[in-house]
Amino acid sequence: MEHTLLCVLLLLNTHINSGHSEDDDGVAKAVLTIHPNSSQIFSGESVTLRCDIQGGGVTDWEYRWLTPSPDQCPQKEHECIISAAEFSYSCLGSHQQQESKWSDAVRLTVTPLPKATLTVEPNPVFPGETVTLMCSVGSDSSWSYKWYKDRNDNVVTQSVRHTITGDTLTISRAAESDQGRYWCEGNRVSRPTSSQPSNAITLTVKALPKTTLTVKPNPAYTGETVTLMCSVGSDSIWNYQWYKDRNDNVVSQSVRHTITGDTLTISRAAESDQGQYWCEGSRVSRPTSSQPSNAITLTVKDYQPKTTLTSDKENIFTGDSVTLSCTVESSGWKFYWYRHRPDSTPVATTSEYSCTLSWVNVSDGGQYWCRAGRGDPVYYTLYSDPVQINITVSYVCAERPVAVLILQPNWTQIFRGETVTMRCDIQGGGDTDWDYKWNKNSQLFSPFNTKPEHRISPVYRSNSDSYTCEGVKGNKFSKTSEAVKLTVSDQPQPALSISPQWLNPGASVMLSCGVKELSTDWRFSWYRTVPYRAGLPSLSDKSYSLQPLSDNVTSEDSYTLIPAGAAPTGGYVCRAGRGDPVYYTLYSEPQFLWSGDLQPSVSLRINPNRTQHFRSKSLSLSCELKGNSTGWRLKRYTETAWQSECPSAWRSVTESTCTITSLNTWSSGVFWCESGSGEYSNAVNITVNDGDVILESPVHPVTEGDSVTLTCVFRYQETNPKLKTDFYKDGVLIKNETTGEMTIPTVSKSDEGFYKCKSGEGESPESWVAVRVSPVVSPGSSTSVLVGVVVGLVVAGVLLVILLVLLWRYQNRKGETFIIYHLMENVL
Repeated sequence: MEHTLLCVLLLLNTHINSGHSEDDDGVAKAVLTIHPNSSQIFSGESVTLRCDIQGGGVTDWEYRWLTPSPDQCPQKEHECIISAAEFSYSCLGSHQQQESKWSDAVRLTVTPLPKATLTVEPNPVFPGETVTLMCSVGSDSSWSYKWYKDRNDNVVTQSVRHTITGDTLTISRAAESDQGRYWCEGNRVSRPTSSQPSNAITLTVKALPKTTLTVKPNPAYTGETVTLMCSVGSDSIWNYQWYKDRNDNVVSQSVRHTITGDTLTISRAAESDQGQYWCEGSRVSRPTSSQPSNAITLTVKDYQPKTTLTSDKENIFTGDSVTLSCTVESSGWKFYWYRHRPDSTPVATTSEYSCTLSWVNVSDGGQYWCRAGRGDPVYYTLYSDPVQINITVSYVCAERPVAVLILQPNWTQIFRGETVTMRCDIQGGGDTDWDYKWNKNSQLFSPFNTKPEHRISPVYRSNSDSYTCEGVKGNKFSKTSEAVKLTVSDQPQPALSISPQWLNPGASVMLSCGVKELSTDWRFSWYRTVPYRAGLPSLSDKSYSLQPLSDNVTSEDSYTLIPAGAAPTGGYVCRAGRGDPVYYTLYSEPQFLWSGDLQPSVSLRINPNRTQHFRSKSLSLSCELKGNSTGWRLKRYTETAWQSECPSAWRSVTESTCTITSLNTWSSGVFWCESGSGEYSNAVNITVNDGDVILESPVHPVTEGDSVTLTCVFRYQETNPKLKTDFYKDGVLIKNETTGEMTIPTVSKSDEGFYKCKSGEGESPESWVAVRVSPVVSPGSSTSVLVGVVVGLVVAGVLLVILLVLLWRYQNRKGETFIIYHLMENVL
């Protein structure tokens, strides 16, 4: 009985186990699972397919897989590793003649990788500029980035000019080799571990604009004025730098060299001015610089040229025409014609080298001279040798008299608002009491006027045209005059220059006022700027009022300031006038005379205390007041001749402090403090360098005899604190140092100049080191010192005599050494 019950239990257990491993119909079933069992699988990731056979009582199954590609999984293995793809996967097992059922299909959903986004600024870029490439994958900050250029195997790596920081690739001093297609890709530790690459962006490196240089006149003669003009296309916002013979020889403002806008003017040319010149443009907006111009060789001839005068006829009769020709080497001349005496007023001025005398009379005979002139101020040749014109009376029928139109004043340039008088002279015929007809552009506009003059007051641009006149008397008509061209220009604005612009104690300062247009007979007025006050003449923007200087009207275009008392620092303005009534130009833009010396009422302090600074660094400027000074404001003046207060985004509530958190090259300029009463502090010329090297030099003038140290500072100084450095003065190498510092132990006036430094990391801008002459001891002080020395010597002599007497009296006493010692102590 017990044995039978045990058999029944074993059969029942076998039946139960068989029911768990098989389907209801007893066939084995495949079960497919996918690992990892994540809700999100990304493109490119690997997944594992696992096929388990439930039931059938077999262990050595072979497997068939339903995947996107046949033969993607092995038959012998129940696991298969594949690259994730969107699909419904399934599997089954087979053993000899037995097969399991297919597993239920498992759908795999694949999420695309996030896409990287690339931005490139600026694009296009100009050589020497900095380019920033930024890569981002959504808003997640855990990504690191890899950069590619042109090819998948060309990975951009860190270098001297290529800096990779986080999501940013920075290309410094862009070159043509940086041009090409760039893209980026993100990587990280967490899933997904990579992103899709960004779209490729082509970076274009455009060539800098070309500069054009013109030199007039060329060749020139000693004493002549030479004008060099530099231009970059039609854009007028460029500033220009001038070079002569060498790249490190920058032409700067001097007594004979004036730089105004796009023009370098060489006054009183000398043989030393001869050489190769070229120029280069710079500005605030992109591109910030141009290509240098082609070099032009200026030739200066060391002599004054002479004209040659000839006549086209030898036998001249009344009524004839005679043409005189005045020739001179080179070009660009005007010709001046003289009769009877060469030092008289010219009888005519022509732009052509010939002058024709029409319908001559016996009275036209005599000696004639000519000479040529060009430039502003006019440079004249020597006078020609005289030519004798002899006229013989011809008894033939007289020709028609000739009308000659004369423009008064006879200026080559007339400006809107001036007064012009045209005079019609009838020459020949012997008649008087003519009537006059006036024509404009061959159209009659004033018939039968009894007066020989036609006045236009004031003139406008619409009056510009060609004018002729003609004489009428009854049925008799003169010949029509040659046309005279009247050109009316807008009201000019003179350009003021100051030399030197930084005041040397006790030295004079030259103000020069130039009217650029070709015009003459100006008288010049000179003013100093003061805070705006109603009732005083003022600039159009009311930024300043104008106070006339003493003897403020001159016939010369220059004015000399001789400092007396307080330093004449501040702004200056000029304007010109001519004619009667006087016609005035616009006021010039203000120019400023600065001093680097500290002033008693206020001082400008800067931190860091140096004149050169790196771009993107911070700078603080403040007006340090002394006494009861109030109302001071910080001012600045940039290279584009723009004067303003410190921008509102930088300045403090009191407007006497300015903090620039991130310097840029356009932050460069001269800064100073200015009070409401017109006082000025010391000024500091701040230069912001985009490169990696600056020169640390004294901010204020140094005194003769002081020790001065110049330091070459590298932007990344902590990585290379001591640089092998070359130091230059006025463009000439003066010293090599391995410490990055140069010390002048006892500075003198001869050490004054422009200094810069150069190392393997780059070259600094130039800085001016000013040297103040040591105060001279007055004669009275010298006498006092001499008297003091003499009195001291007399007293010392008396004491010495007393000491000797005491020694003689006590020489035989006991303990003399002790007594003498104490006596000496008392005396001393």
